[in-house]
Amino acid sequence: MTATARTPSGTDTRSVTTADQSARDARRAGRRGGPDRSAGRSPAKTILVTAILAVVAVYFLVPAYWVVIAATKTTEDLFATNGFWFGSTFALWDNLSAVLSYDGGVFLRWFANSVLYAGVGALLATYFAAAGGYALAKYVFRGRDTIFGLVLGGVLVPGTATALPLFLLFSQLGIANTYWSVLLPSLVSPFGLFLCRIYANATVDTSLIEAGRIDGASELRIFHTLGLRIMTPALVTVFLFQLVGIWNNYFLPLVMLSDSNLFPITLGLNNWRSQVDRLPEFYELTTGGVLLSIIPLAIAMVVLQRFWRGGLTEGSVKA
Repeated sequence: MTATARTPSGTDTRSVTTADQSARDARRAGRRGGPDRSAGRSPAKTILVTAILAVVAVYFLVPAYWVVIAATKTTEDLFATNGFWFGSTFALWDNLSAVLSYDGGVFLRWFANSVLYAGVGALLATYFAAAGGYALAKYVFRGRDTIFGLVLGGVLVPGTATALPLFLLFSQLGIANTYWSVLLPSLVSPFGLFLCRIYANATVDTSLIEAGRIDGASELRIFHTLGLRIMTPALVTVFLFQLVGIWNNYFLPLVMLSDSNLFPITLGLNNWRSQVDRLPEFYELTTGGVLLSIIPLAIAMVVLQRFWRGGLTEGSVKA
């Protein structure tokens, strides 16, 4: 026989125990993944989505694969063998050594210039976009909607349309054909400001800002300690967009720069490619240089992708 005890308030302890056990079972089921949401998905739809993703993956991976294969070939093998398989001679190390040593190591200078343009430009552009987006999202002031509308208009303007006016302006200021002529335009990211404004408005809760003010924190401290941390996924997105855009930018440096010592990788490799008609060995230099030029972007993607997964729930406020 099972005895039934009662609490001083008259509650049946056996009922309480049963309810607690049911709650624990429900929590365990939730940790195990809960109900299978994919049970109602048709196999045909799953196959179609998988096939589309596979085609997209192949579309992006095939050019990178071709670059790796081409960088291992001599000029003769580059044209005499299948483009998607290795040649008779594995010349990768010879090609890379030639790239790094040609003309006193000019490729290393171009590489350092690209790191400067893309690294500093992307970092500062991300910070400015975060500050502007946070201000437009969390502060109320006259003309806020007008400014945001102008930012949206800036997203629609291609960079090639502003390159020539910028060159004329920088020429009058005396900073054309300098590092500043490429760095300064890279600090402005209308798309980044737009994205940060949307993300800050959705994730940075006003109650957190009010709590920081009550604790005596300044507005700048609240932005740097709370706003930037919560906006991490958006900041990583803006940084990667700017990094890739500046690293691959060709037209702006072409317009601004005439000194080959200031060239980024894009201009330098194009300079080598333009000489292949009279000097076929530049094919090997160009393919090897292209392979080296994509390595930093691949590393940045691998290192920073984890920040997209992390921080998505930061800033949530318990009701």
